[in-house]
Amino acid sequence: LQQNASITADHPILIDAYLEGRECEVDAMCDGKDVLIPGIMEHIEHAGVHSGDSMAVYPPQHFDDDIKQQIVTATEKLAVALKCIGIMNIQFIVHNHEVYILEVNPRASRTVPFLSKITGIEMAQVATRVILGQSLADQGFTNGLYPEPQTIHVKAPIFSFNKLANVDSYLSPEMKSTGEVMGTDTTYAKALHKAFSGAHVQVPNNGKILFTIENEDEEDVIPLAKRFTQIGYQIFTTPQITSHFKDNGIHVYQEISNIDELNRLLLIAGQIDLVINTMRHDYEQDSLGFQIRQSTIAQNVPLMTSLDTVNALLHVKEDQSLEAITIK
Repeated sequence: LQQNASITADHPILIDAYLEGRECEVDAMCDGKDVLIPGIMEHIEHAGVHSGDSMAVYPPQHFDDDIKQQIVTATEKLAVALKCIGIMNIQFIVHNHEVYILEVNPRASRTVPFLSKITGIEMAQVATRVILGQSLADQGFTNGLYPEPQTIHVKAPIFSFNKLANVDSYLSPEMKSTGEVMGTDTTYAKALHKAFSGAHVQVPNNGKILFTIENEDEEDVIPLAKRFTQIGYQIFTTPQITSHFKDNGIHVYQEISNIDELNRLLLIAGQIDLVINTMRHDYEQDSLGFQIRQSTIAQNVPLMTSLDTVNALLHVKEDQSLEAITIK
């Protein structure tokens, strides 16, 4: 810092802190006095994945009334203080039961169509009338959070990595999705299932899963791998984590030692049904993690680079497994 201070005196050094927590966002409308919040959307992936690449659920599944009220209060204060007339988008992170503001965008966002469809509020039209001078009250809306529905809605991103050469499919703060779909149902698991299906993430109920994991994620992945084995999945691993899996009582069906071996398995239909790759430091094109991701995409095998997405898929598969047992 001392060396840089003299070199970049006119350009301050920014120091960031990363907070572990659940990310969420709101789209709000303000007429200068009242603030209408159609809904709070909870992101499924951790903070650090671009909001456009993250799955989201409405209404939130892990926020109590206190968290929701913190979000509502912050939104109302910001909208009025910033003199917003129309739509604004705010992204939050919930860390240790405290709500932190990530960013405020004084504009409409990509989630406006999503919220408009599921709440029935024609947000673009309402905001336009506000800009033209008609208050929210005159349009029949009250201040605060709009009542939540009985149904659950999940937004899932669509990616086109197989059409974009040399674009790394690892999810990061840089947005990479090219579209999105929505799943709606009366339960979280069923809404997730519809969203995954719409995003073409098709994984059989008894399949084969390859884990290619960053060292830092070894402990977090163990409970997920155990849950997969409990509902009948076979586990494939790379040499770096095979012993760790075995030490934790997880049977490894096969170890894949190099990219050529993986390519042979991917080319044989049904040999690998899902690849989980969290090797975020392998971003060079000749690195193993990058090559695994590229090979997976090339063979149209589902790929997940966030353990939060994996957990959501497991929620679906466990629900389907329970339904199958109940039917039997």
